[in-house]
Amino acid sequence: MTVPADFQSWVHSRQTRIESVLETVLAAPDIAPQRLHQAMRYAVLGAGKRVRPLLAFAAGELSGADEERVGIAAAAVECIHAYSLVHDDLPCMDDDVLRRGRPTCHVEYDEPTALLVGDALQSLAFQLLSEYRLANEPARQLEMVKLLAVAAGSRGMAGGQAIDLESVGKALSMPELEFMHIHKTGALIRAAILLGLRCGDELDNRALGRIDSYAKCIGLAFQVVDDVLDAQGSTATLGKTAGKDAEQNKPTYVSTMGVAESRAFAEDLRLQALAALEGFGDRALRLRQLADFIVLRKF
Repeated sequence: MTVPADFQSWVHSRQTRIESVLETVLAAPDIAPQRLHQAMRYAVLGAGKRVRPLLAFAAGELSGADEERVGIAAAAVECIHAYSLVHDDLPCMDDDVLRRGRPTCHVEYDEPTALLVGDALQSLAFQLLSEYRLANEPARQLEMVKLLAVAAGSRGMAGGQAIDLESVGKALSMPELEFMHIHKTGALIRAAILLGLRCGDELDNRALGRIDSYAKCIGLAFQVVDDVLDAQGSTATLGKTAGKDAEQNKPTYVSTMGVAESRAFAEDLRLQALAALEGFGDRALRLRQLADFIVLRKF
């Protein structure tokens, strides 16, 4: 995959910005309880591709949003994402020891601390959405809070994880697999895009519907590619234990469709996502480039 130089610069600048925002909103490591705050910072800072914040910034560009507002919304989403990773890695879930190229939170600290890290990061996400002014209308900001809550809860990410745990050792049909991943992975990616979008000017229902279609396609495509990378990538490249899905006998797109068909499906989702952006012109440039990055990535 050849990444345009200007896109690389844009990605780096937004990654730097979200890192700065997260540094600011996370409690300092010397504030009591120090160990918990240190572990929270360990779980969030200094690692990860920041795909969800990048999507939020890109959507904010489409709606003409102030980047400071988008930065807070993106930080809230990233706190939810980081908490989910900390909890997913616990022995009672996926029982993993490596995340983003370093020991998982419960390995570096301990299981009770990791559990509290996830709890505290989830709370921080909603504190951010309520503490800062992110939309011109209070009702619109309240909708943003609801959007993230639904995406993170039983009708979103947590529900998808529950289905994932129940599905170990089972063969799921394509509709069942898609339903699981629309919730487990897609819901939070969709939320990142819609939150970034809603930090800016209001769009009409038709435009909102098209962005929502883009978000759903990209959220699902991200998981399809993740399944392929888990099957074909190395631990060193991925920064997490490769082959974990097969080892735990989890249903994936690769186990259901095979690698070639999974890649073809991801490409079809990419094309659908790009088609949804037609008519937005240069305002959707970064969303288009991120669709390419997500589907064509190697890590």
